[in-house]
Amino acid sequence: MLTTRLTNATFLTMDPARPVARDLAIWHGRIAGLDEEAVSLPAAEVVDLQGATVLPGFVDAHVHLAWAGLKAATPSVAPCRRVADVLAVVADAVARQPDPGGWVDVAGYDQRALGRHLTAAELDTVCRGRQVFLMHDSGHACVVSGAVLDRLPAGVPHQDGFLAEGAMSIARSLRPPYTQAELADAVERAGRACLGEGITACAEAGIGGGLLGHSAVELGAYQLLRDQGRLPLRVQLMAAADTLRPLADPSTDGFPRALDLGMRTGFGDDWLSLGALKVFTDGGMMARTAALTSPYLGTDGAGQLQDTPERLTDTIVAGHLGGWQLAVHAIGDRAADVALDAIEEAQARRPRPDARHRIEHAGLIRPDQLPRFAELDVSAVVQPVFLRSFGDDYAAIMGEERAPWLYRGRGFLDGGVRLVGSSDRPVTDGSPLRAVQFMVERASSSGRIIGPDEGVTVEQALHAYTVAGAHACHWDDSAGTLAPGKRADLVVLGDDPRRVDPSRIGSIEVVATIVDGRLTPPS
Repeated sequence: MLTTRLTNATFLTMDPARPVARDLAIWHGRIAGLDEEAVSLPAAEVVDLQGATVLPGFVDAHVHLAWAGLKAATPSVAPCRRVADVLAVVADAVARQPDPGGWVDVAGYDQRALGRHLTAAELDTVCRGRQVFLMHDSGHACVVSGAVLDRLPAGVPHQDGFLAEGAMSIARSLRPPYTQAELADAVERAGRACLGEGITACAEAGIGGGLLGHSAVELGAYQLLRDQGRLPLRVQLMAAADTLRPLADPSTDGFPRALDLGMRTGFGDDWLSLGALKVFTDGGMMARTAALTSPYLGTDGAGQLQDTPERLTDTIVAGHLGGWQLAVHAIGDRAADVALDAIEEAQARRPRPDARHRIEHAGLIRPDQLPRFAELDVSAVVQPVFLRSFGDDYAAIMGEERAPWLYRGRGFLDGGVRLVGSSDRPVTDGSPLRAVQFMVERASSSGRIIGPDEGVTVEQALHAYTVAGAHACHWDDSAGTLAPGKRADLVVLGDDPRRVDPSRIGSIEVVATIVDGRLTPPS
């Protein structure tokens, strides 16, 4: 058999049985051998990597590809710091909408840059009566114009046009849904950006409903890309919990709720598959809606749960009983309590030892909560770059006692908890290398050190974006390490993250990304 052999590189396999190799052979999209095994195989092509460092392709276990792609093509008010500048961007976006009844989307809103929230009355001075939807960067809130407020059902809570969480979802539901072609283009755009950062596989964190679903037939956009050969990287889709329907007759199967046809985690192939069930329990720290046990410093607000603890527990237990892996969004410690309690109840009702349930974000975790993660075998899917981008703000609103608990690293690992890296793209920077740098340094973009005791080693940080990411997505039999039989998904780097000063890790060049054995130089 003829193979492609990659040579003259340092292959960091992430496999303790064979940590480093110099040669790697690829055959039909799979790794055929390493070192002497690779050299002994007849090669149709030998590629000299000229001393590069090669790792398993990065796995981003929590992204929003459709949102990222749409946001990239939407007018943005970032980084405006004055209301007048925000309104100027909105006015320009309105001028570009020829339909008086059309919807005007604007991205990049963050009240922290302005010092307060924008109001509907201010938007109305420039929106010409149009329906304007200004999306908060967190994905958990928005500001809308008076034309949108006029269409909201009675009783939807808002503060001068600012809507958060469920109220935002109601406002978004007024927008005509995107077509599958529009969503497919957006996913492809975002997927190619991921490739440029060395990401070969990711988990799309909620389609079809919830806060961030874009269409009731959203999965079709991914299938369209798959059918047309345009899907740039491997994607696992999380179904939003509200896409499950109660079953009138669960009979002896014991499934209280399910997707149509009873689909659940595991359906699909190596390129596109159905992953976890996404359940929201709280909001976001940027929007001050993450649910905390004590208020944000200097305020009376402690965020909010998405529903009552009883109803959230019912949803989580139903998903577990239906055979789903659970990906439970819980940023604040109060939300994490609800999530952990519900998972414990679910496992007591029907034990599933390899369910691989996950808590997404785990943004503020108290010391007493760490053992519960380990006892329940729940992975922590964190976004380290949040603190690199927003750490100064987050540390300030948590205060001296709680700041070290933010987006932990060492605390999870020392407690026997699987630490999984991700980005939550497009909320902030999606680069795994810059996330690895933060995990080691714990330094925000301003240089502030946040929770220095939570720093991990470079090897542990890389593990979070390879081995642990693959395990969290049930891909550990085919990804996460460089070993014979696994998928030939690799990232080629211009330097070795273990050998450079930690402050340089984030700027290491991604020379190429290889998916299914095919090399893609950065665009």
